[in-house]
Amino acid sequence: MSAIVVLGAGPAGAAVAMGLRRLGYPVTLVSEWRRFAALEGISVRVLDALRAVGLHHACTDALLPSQRQVAWNGQQHAQNVEWLLDRPRFDRGLREDLRRAGVEVIEGRVLSVTTAATGHGITVEGRAPLQADFLVEARGRQAPALGKGLRGPETLSLLTRWQATPGATASAIESLAQGWAWMARRADGQCYWQWTVDVASAQLPGKAQLPGLCRQQRLASPLAQVFFADTEPQHEQFQARSSTATLCARVCGDNWIRVGDAAMAVDPLSGNGIFQSLSSALQAPAVINTLLLKPERAALAQRFHQQRVEQLFMRFARIGRNFYAEEQRWPDQPFWRARRHWPDAQLAHAEADFTALSIERAPVLRDGFIDEADVVMTPDQPMGVWHVQGVEIAPLLRRLRFEPVQEVLASLTQEQARSIRGWLLAQGYRPSL
Repeated sequence: MSAIVVLGAGPAGAAVAMGLRRLGYPVTLVSEWRRFAALEGISVRVLDALRAVGLHHACTDALLPSQRQVAWNGQQHAQNVEWLLDRPRFDRGLREDLRRAGVEVIEGRVLSVTTAATGHGITVEGRAPLQADFLVEARGRQAPALGKGLRGPETLSLLTRWQATPGATASAIESLAQGWAWMARRADGQCYWQWTVDVASAQLPGKAQLPGLCRQQRLASPLAQVFFADTEPQHEQFQARSSTATLCARVCGDNWIRVGDAAMAVDPLSGNGIFQSLSSALQAPAVINTLLLKPERAALAQRFHQQRVEQLFMRFARIGRNFYAEEQRWPDQPFWRARRHWPDAQLAHAEADFTALSIERAPVLRDGFIDEADVVMTPDQPMGVWHVQGVEIAPLLRRLRFEPVQEVLASLTQEQARSIRGWLLAQGYRPSL
């Protein structure tokens, strides 16, 4: 059976590796584990997605519930609970999940990758070279560039971490004239403050002066002053990293695929970066399975992955644009001006229009492979909808043009019929149901 190597052990790489193991493939994963003790805020949706792909150990000990405050456009309120993800603990649990799934895990730095039509050669520091028939690139933003893709406004996130006195677990997000800040405080006194700025206009000093600039900005924020009250920073650590939204020009070939942030890296504003990374990775095992076992469908499988990644990227980018547009206090500040209209003016969620529905042949995921089927194209789902509650939609839509809805749904179970009715209503179908 084909030898598959995954580069990168973030959630995306892990999800692909575990999905391939479920399909019966031997998988080797190579990763250099992060050195910075990061903390990330995630939603319940992200937590559910992590568990759905089998990352149970990764989630068990790495989560802290926190009530998140939001200070945006001059208004402050508390939103739903945000889960604070301790990345070092998460990474340790992730490795355990991978090993229990039967994935060979190699910890080391990838020095070079050579690719040819016949396979890939991977050099790992301190280890014998690896050979792979198929390569999964999942090293996130550190993955080598592959052609000229799409980039959003150049963005930099400056993260400061320090130890303070113990206190209540909490998190908050705040809009500022030159960007926005996310902050978190753990019960053990670990504090995090991340400032995201526009590279072109921020007039940042040299690297050695960046921690001082961040401290100055943090002290100038009334919210941060209250949030970190009675904390005397000790042992401050600093990290700067790019958070520019990027879409890779090509994300799949005959014997390779890019997933997660290596395929598309989105703006971290929503706090759902892991979810977005997983979204582009969940389909990858079926795409790989098709490329290896059904090469006659290679073009179809590659088109499926490319289009899915592009559509996901644009949707997430438009959602971020809308959130930036809600901040009205600094419309002429470069940070906000550059982001309130990017990537375009298209709606993030198109209005329902039943008359706009159409039926087209499109790639779909069927029984672990990429196949082709009739799907229903909607204004809000340009990739199409194949099933609702396990029922193919296209044949029903064809019948609805000539038959009463009661007859069309008569052969379905009550639960299926109820789901189909709800879906039709959501698409703007208004005859009596």
